[in-house]
Amino acid sequence: MFGAIYTGMSGLTAFSKGLDTISNNVANLNTPGYKGSEFLFQDLFYQYQLLGEYNNQTVGTNIGRGVEASNTYLMFAQGDVRNTGTDTDTAINGNGFFVLKDSTTTYYSRGGQFRINNDGALVLNGNDDRYVMALDQNGNLQQINITGLKTATPQATTLVKLQNILSTASDRFEVPGVNVYDVAGSTHTLKLVIVHQDANNWTVEVQDENAQVIATGGDIRFNGDGTPTAGYNQFQFTLTPDQLDSSVITIDFGDPNSYSGVRSLSGSVDATNVQVASVDGRAVGALTSVSFDREGYLTLVYSNGQSEKSSRLALAMFDDLQGLKQVGGGLFLADQQQTFSLSHPTDQGMGEIAGKSLELSNVELTQQFTDLIVVQRGYQASSQILTAANEMIQQLIDTLNSKR
Repeated sequence: MFGAIYTGMSGLTAFSKGLDTISNNVANLNTPGYKGSEFLFQDLFYQYQLLGEYNNQTVGTNIGRGVEASNTYLMFAQGDVRNTGTDTDTAINGNGFFVLKDSTTTYYSRGGQFRINNDGALVLNGNDDRYVMALDQNGNLQQINITGLKTATPQATTLVKLQNILSTASDRFEVPGVNVYDVAGSTHTLKLVIVHQDANNWTVEVQDENAQVIATGGDIRFNGDGTPTAGYNQFQFTLTPDQLDSSVITIDFGDPNSYSGVRSLSGSVDATNVQVASVDGRAVGALTSVSFDREGYLTLVYSNGQSEKSSRLALAMFDDLQGLKQVGGGLFLADQQQTFSLSHPTDQGMGEIAGKSLELSNVELTQQFTDLIVVQRGYQASSQILTAANEMIQQLIDTLNSKR
């Protein structure tokens, strides 16, 4: 009976710890990247007592002494990936852990709630001391930092392409509103005046914003079929803004012997409708968004339409996932004996990255409620064992007392 009390107490202790595990899972139902735990029960030592022999065989009893809460088992099943729309939110779809470091410790996480701090570094949201790591081409970990990448360099215009029809009945035709960029990325609105010389020969005059002629000349010719003549299909001039370096701009009337650009045709003046097909170059761009693509590259988008890729995320994978230790904040620690590998997303079996998304907790609420009922019933049953054993001991004491 005293053994039954001990066994019942072990049940109460183990089931109460099981309840703690379930309650922690349920509490973190909405925690991004959270991995649920399953409590493991283990029977305790057994007491073997030899009673004698029967038919040349030893006979005895083998009585267990209860249960213990041995440890917890981490469940690393993939959680659902949900789009959040936040630029720096990042999820792993597949294998791997994000790598984060502070001044002394390396952490691993499936939670991708990151942000850019005041120093331009990508850090764990809510903790500026834990930096998200990238992996360079030499396999070295390095911080992800956008300092120096907050603006996109400008590019001066070098080519203006024209298209449509140029009628030989026209004496001159103006193409206004040609926006080009200088070496500093500033915009200049030019006007092109195409002047008819004779037959299929033309010259070009370029005017600036103040209607001042800044270039004139050229020898633009067309073949009998109206296509540009080789060697006579372009006009170059130099743009020289105040206190800035000059840049050379080419006015292109189309590929020689091709109908892709300007075509010279006979007809009425109204048939002329030359216009700009494209202008290269760009202004200075301000950083408008930062996110990760599926391969883990940090993708920066600028206001001038330019985009570029920078650092590439590091992911870690472990041979023994159960050897990881949860330390709160969605972080794990690995002991020095852990064998692991570092790689990029989509490489060497690593998962791919879902930008502007988070991996949700993998806790299944229905399963937790089922486990809760089992634990509750086990606790109640262990409590009933204690009650029954106590009553039996009391009856024994009462019997002994009545025989005195």
